[in-house]
This record gives sequence, structure tokens and C-alpha cells, in this order.
Amino acid sequence: MAKTITEPRRKIKMDWKDRLFHTINYTAFILFALICFYPFYYLFISTISRNDFVDLGKITFYPIGIHFQNYIDVFKLDRIGNAALVSLARTVLGSAITLLFSAYMAYIFTKNNLWGRKILYRITIATMYFSAGIIPKYLNIKMLGLMDSFWVYIIPGMISVYNMILIKTFIESLPPSLEESAQIDGAGYFTRFFRIVLPLSTPILATVALFAIVGNWNAFMDTKLYINDHNLFTLQYILYEYMNNASSVAATIISQSDMTLLDSMTRVTETSLKFTITMVTVIPVMCVYPFVQKFYVKGVMIGAVKG
Repeated sequence: MAKTITEPRRKIKMDWKDRLFHTINYTAFILFALICFYPFYYLFISTISRNDFVDLGKITFYPIGIHFQNYIDVFKLDRIGNAALVSLARTVLGSAITLLFSAYMAYIFTKNNLWGRKILYRITIATMYFSAGIIPKYLNIKMLGLMDSFWVYIIPGMISVYNMILIKTFIESLPPSLEESAQIDGAGYFTRFFRIVLPLSTPILATVALFAIVGNWNAFMDTKLYINDHNLFTLQYILYEYMNNASSVAATIISQSDMTLLDSMTRVTETSLKFTITMVTVIPVMCVYPFVQKFYVKGVMIGAVKG
């Protein structure tokens, strides 16, 4: 076989103006990244440092007296385990249902033969800007029998209009010939949606999935408004209550601990408790993000600009 000869890449010569421009750009982006990263870093090192030093503001760039007693104390709080399971079930099931229904609704609105397509689409978009308010929504939830029900976390958020718009724009950028060839072979709408459209829409679906996961994991107002059953409280709501009563919770933890093992280094304080609770709520989302990050930019760009 004949060897293919590849030409060496030519180096682009830059003058001092180009070098200055790139230097300023890289410096600005690095500083911006550090500014965004530092609050999370400070929060984390504060949760594993000496609690008395954290209260005195002596922790800035590196941890001092590393320990993990704060996390042990937080996970020992009442109802944390059950609330974590409720939040996990809500996040997984709610995000999957939101993704599926929003994607199918987006697919429907890409069909020109849909009766009243334009007016239906405009009415749907209008719901992004106008709502009845909290009281009518509360009465609606009550009349539907969703009070004190796990499904109050799932059914009201089955479709996200914003996510639907992103997915619709992405689907419209796909070649129409793919669906047309499947239609000629006798494939119906459901077959074309599940076997052609969904597999090709992985970037935007991953992006929307991230939005849905973050939204479901962080939500707590629906628990506050519609749930009285303690067994259905989400982790965010439990931690929200503990955050608002951090001083009394800290005193309770100290009273239940072995006093011989407590010292100023590991004794829980109001500040350390708040920092640790905040970190507990952030860690799961930070763990999920790297798995969808490679799809994120592509999905947002294609989903936001047609063509």
C-alpha cells in the first residue's frame, strides 16, 4: 500500500498585538474561572477545617485541622435518610418524565400538519409569562387530590415549556429526509420519535436532563406548600428547616454527642452546620455535571439557534 504523505502543519506567526490579545483573553478567563470556583472551594475547606477557626474567619485558602465530623453529624440528623430517598426518587422519576413529555410535545409542534399548530404553540408559550398565581395553583392541586401525595412532585412538572422550546428547535435542525424515509417504510409517529428523533437528539436531551435534575433536586417550595406528611419531606426541605434553626440543631447535636470526644476543633457550631448542609445539597449535582458536560455546550448552542 502506498504511504500517504501528510504535510506538516504550518505554524501561524503572531505579532505582538496578537500575543497581547491572547494573553489578556487567557488571563481574563482564568480569573473568571477562579472567581466562580473559589466559593465552592471555600465552602468545602470550611466544612473539613477546625470549626473554631471557621467561626473566627481564619480559613481562607487551605484547610486547617482536617476532620469530617461535620458530615457525620449532619447525616445523623433525624429523617435525613428517608428524605434523601424521597429526593432521589423525585429527581430520577420527575426528570425522566419531564424529559419524555417535553420532548414528545416538542416533536408534535414540529409537524406542519398539526391542526391549529400556530395558535396552540402560542398559547403554550404564553404560559411561560402568565400564571394564575399561588392560590389558584394550590386550589387546583387540592381539587386534583395531589395534596400529601408523592405525585405532587411529578405531575405538575411533567412538561417544561422552556425545555420544550429548546428540544423543538433542535429537532427542526435535523434532516427531514430521515423521517421521510422511515415514513415511506410505514413507520408511524411513535416509531419515528423513539427510534429516530430521540437517538439523534442526545445532546439537547442531556442538556435538558441536567436542567431537570438540578430543578428537581433543589426544589423545596412544593413540599412546604403541599406536603404535611413527614414521610414525604424532601432532603432539601429537611435541610432548609435545619438551616433556619441551625443554632438549636447544633445544640441538640452537642447534647447527643459523647462529651469526652468533643473539643473546640470538632464541636459543631451554627456556622459549620450551615456550611456543611449547603455542601451536602451541592455535592450530588456536582457529581452529575461531569457526565453531561460534553453534551451541554453543543446541546444549548444547537437548541438555541436554528440551523
